[in-house]
Formats: sequence, structure tokens, C-alpha cells
Amino acid sequence: MLQLFNAILLKQGLTPEKAMQCAEVFTNNSIDGVYTHGVNRFPRFVEYIQKGYIDIQAEPTLKHQFGGVQQWDGNLGPGPLNAIHATNSAMQLAQQYGIGCVSLANTNHWMRGGTYGWQAAKAGFVFIGWTNTTALMPTWGAVDNKLGNNPLVMALPYEQEAIVLDMAMSQYSFGALELADMKKEQLPVYGGFDTNGQLSTDPGAIRLSRRPLPIGYWKGAGLSLLLDILAAVLSGGLSVEGITRQKTEMAVSQVFIAIDTNKLGNHAAIAQVVQNIIADYHRSTPENNKAITFPGERVLQTRQRNLRQGIPVVNEIWETVNKLNK
Repeated sequence: MLQLFNAILLKQGLTPEKAMQCAEVFTNNSIDGVYTHGVNRFPRFVEYIQKGYIDIQAEPTLKHQFGGVQQWDGNLGPGPLNAIHATNSAMQLAQQYGIGCVSLANTNHWMRGGTYGWQAAKAGFVFIGWTNTTALMPTWGAVDNKLGNNPLVMALPYEQEAIVLDMAMSQYSFGALELADMKKEQLPVYGGFDTNGQLSTDPGAIRLSRRPLPIGYWKGAGLSLLLDILAAVLSGGLSVEGITRQKTEMAVSQVFIAIDTNKLGNHAAIAQVVQNIIADYHRSTPENNKAITFPGERVLQTRQRNLRQGIPVVNEIWETVNKLNK
């Protein structure tokens, strides 16, 4: 998969370094089981390059800095590359100031937000980051879309790996709905409303109505709104409303915050504190003998399984990817 992605991106004109970086992001997302923002999303990434929505030559430029806060312009470059750069910049600021906040305007889809949580946490930092999107979710009590699903990522180091929460503000991302619909599977819990305004577990019906359910109902809607406002304010970039007026989802705004826990007074005790919390969490009494896992734990299990057995891919998608290399 990595070799195929890399070959395709080289044909699209990316430099060898950029092609391999992007190929690694899409491959690692697929290895970790996030197929919706890995192999399944790759053809659209190539399409956006071909249509000029993604400028493969662009590099992010620093617009403003004050202390541990930086504002960057992504110049519509490849979203994953801009996000990796922003995460590295936030970590560098955190090493200097204890905390670094990097905002990124005018960038493209970062694919899986958890990528940057893992990146920072594996380097020893606490990470908080989010992005806004095009409008694709109604606020609570409305029927038209004014909110993005605005994914939020929180991460911290844990033993040799990390605890990583990566969540959209909709109960299911549109990528997850698309995959479930393709596989003709019902959702395990309500994911949105059908065209009759009834809660539904049918991903096809929810995609048709374009009324996904905010997490926590009105609470998720409120959180989505605030994430959008803060992304636009901190970056000086577009809000959901402005992004929605673009020809496609592009020129989004993102925020990356890194904290260097080595600068904290209690840094020597942090690892034990986290271990104690997770040990108590794992002692939860499970329902129906289901395993109790912390955010990111199932990703580790999926990663090990896919590295051992291979990455499961929908045949139709794999055929589409292979055609891009001809």
C-alpha cells in the first residue's frame, strides 16, 4: 500500500519527500483501522490535487508570532503535510515556553486528526487540536446544516504508546457513514435522522437526509460551534460558514496545542498517576463481557492485527486506487 500510494503521488508531481510523507499518513491510517481517512479517502485526495484544490507546491508561511503563539497560512497545501508541520512547530514552542499554540488558516483536510495526537504524544507532549469543516450537521433543533463536525483530538503519552481521543462532533463521521453504507451495515446506535425526521441507524438514510446527530445532542452542537469560532479567531481564517461557500471543503482552519509536561512541577509523578487512572478504569465491570478500552487502545490492537495479517480493503476501493497508477 505504501509503495502504491507513493508511486501515485510521484506521478501527480509531489516531490519524493512530500509523496512519501503523504503516503505514510494514508498507509498508517489504514494500518490503524481508520480506513475512512486512509485508503478509502486516498482517491479523493488525488482528485483534489488534479482539480487544483490542493497546491502540491505550497509551503506554510508564518503570519504572526507572539510568545508561544503562532499563526500560519497553509496556502492550500496538502493538509496532512501542513498539519505535521504545525504539530512540530507547536512542540518546538512548548519546549521553549512550556506550552505552544499554533493556528493554521487556509489549509486542507488533515485526514485523521489522531495522526497528530499520536505524533505529539509519542514525542512526549500533551496535545490538543481541532479543525473546522464545511457545514454538514444541523444544530440541535434545526433541520438545515450550519455546523461542521469539527473533529477534536486530545492525546498524551502512556507507557511506550499513547492515549489518543479522536472524535467528530457528529455521532459518526461522514466517512464512517459512507463505509457502513457501502458494506450494507446498520449502525450500532442512532447516527442521525432519516428524511421523515425519525432517528435512524441506517447510514444510507442519514446520508440522504444529511442530518447526522450531534454527539450529546445539544451539547455536541454547542461544542461544535465553539470549536469553529475558536479555530477562526485563533487562525484568522475561515469559519464553517465561509468554508461552505467554497467550491468544495478547502481553506479550513485548525488549531494545534502542545504542552511539555517536563516543564510541570509534578512531571516525575505523571507516569504513575496515569497508570493508576488507567488501571482503575480497566477494573470497570463490563457489560456482556465486552472489553473496556481507553481511547486509542483498540487502535493499538488493530495496528498489531493489520501488520500481522494485512490491511482489509474493500475491493471496489482498491481497484479505484490501482487505476490511479496507470
